[in-house]
Amino acid sequence: MARKTRRGGADRELSAINVILEALDGLEGEAIQRVLDYVVGRLSIGRPTGTLSPVASVAAIAKQVPSGPPSFARQVSIKDLKEQKSPTAANQMAAVVAYYLSEVAPEAERKDSINSADLEKYFKQARFKLPKSLAQALPNAAQAGYFDSVGSGMYRLNPVGYNLVVHGLPRGADESGKVRAKKKK
Repeated sequence: MARKTRRGGADRELSAINVILEALDGLEGEAIQRVLDYVVGRLSIGRPTGTLSPVASVAAIAKQVPSGPPSFARQVSIKDLKEQKSPTAANQMAAVVAYYLSEVAPEAERKDSINSADLEKYFKQARFKLPKSLAQALPNAAQAGYFDSVGSGMYRLNPVGYNLVVHGLPRGADESGKVRAKKKK
């Protein structure tokens, strides 16, 4: 009988986890963190000890939930990616946007080629300064070697642009991702 009670308690926990995951579905990184911080504070419970954040704790637990979503991982937003890659120019940010839309974005947002309307939308979401001439941003980035034109104002990230985002940004970062200090001469 004790075994049944323990299992019933575990089932209730898994059900509660499923409810939480469903409630967080569709929210992005910072919004998830705000919700979890509020709930932890509202329930007057301490933060989990150890190295896991509340988001990572929920993600780790979610991997064990058989009846819920296959796994819960925090969706990386364009703002998160911009902060990680730290582009310094509109050309670099355009490459980050194209990479985000082709590789990282939720399936419903994915696309292989982008135009200036995409740049405006995602520059604003990432809070990156809009260039003076948004219409020239993609042709300029193509001139820099990051894009190939596919016609009708559409551009596709090429291998040079892909490598810039994946391997070249942030500039001055070592393999661990930490930015190295410039040596003074």
